[in-house]
Amino acid sequence: MLPYIFMVAGFGLLIKGADFLVDGASSIAKKFGISALVIGLTIVAFGTSAPELIVNIFASIQGNTDIAIGNILGSNIANILLILGISAMIYPLAVGQGTVWKEIPLGLLAIIVTAIMVNDGLIDGGVFSGLGRIDGLILISFFSIFLYYTFGISRAEGVKEPEEANGIKVSSFFRSGIMVAVGLAGLTLGGKWIVDSAVVIAQQIGLSQAVIGLTVVAIGTSLPELATSAIAAYKKNTDIAVGNIVGSNIFNLFWILGVSSIINPLPFSAVLMRDVIMAIIATLLLFMVLFIGKRHVIERWQGACFVIVYIAYIFLIIR
Repeated sequence: MLPYIFMVAGFGLLIKGADFLVDGASSIAKKFGISALVIGLTIVAFGTSAPELIVNIFASIQGNTDIAIGNILGSNIANILLILGISAMIYPLAVGQGTVWKEIPLGLLAIIVTAIMVNDGLIDGGVFSGLGRIDGLILISFFSIFLYYTFGISRAEGVKEPEEANGIKVSSFFRSGIMVAVGLAGLTLGGKWIVDSAVVIAQQIGLSQAVIGLTVVAIGTSLPELATSAIAAYKKNTDIAVGNIVGSNIFNLFWILGVSSIINPLPFSAVLMRDVIMAIIATLLLFMVLFIGKRHVIERWQGACFVIVYIAYIFLIIR
């Protein structure tokens, strides 16, 4: 019973910690006149991806590599199919031209690059299949290009918005700094509790660490994305709702998997190839629906279809 209590408490700390981190960082960014789209693609995406980062750091340090990879793949699949699906059901999500033709294709590139990197044995007959430290450095290099591109958007827009625009409350630098620090502390403690509990629970109920990572841990660490995008959709701030998910998925693959594999090389289980393919399919679906029905809009019925596909996927991996 104790591992379950610690896991629930860990998720609570993660969610609240991410909330504090996002609010504090967004407030600081807003003071510098950074636009809502850029905040969504970077700061909000980083804050809502922080649970995945912390969980993966602890999983990598402890050698629980299946949890590390499963968490990222599961989170990315949940982000698109579950979270964007629910958000679109709340309010149809209009997707900007730049997101359609630049950010989403970059997200597709991220998962394809990852799929190539983890298949050393299949591609060149190597003994080790997975992400080594060199792979991690390459992924982080891609991430640097993404950051350069994103802040280029900010410079090109050059528009300052009202302090309370898009639901971002601006506080003093001191208060914002305290919120960031408290958020990071909550994320760190919560992440450790989740990884430790997930390993024990997997052993107790006979499920693999990969399945636990793909389901319980992935959905739990994606709760900040769900809260952020669902609230943004309710407030009709579709740039934040979509930018948060697309940015978070790119962060997860390029930044979090990159950092995780540098800390400790991540062996890749062949069974996880199914989930890599599912992540590619989910990203392709996201791109395709933008040209079905209302152009560049994820409609309510399309969001419902996303959620149905996600439920079917979960049944597939736990059966």
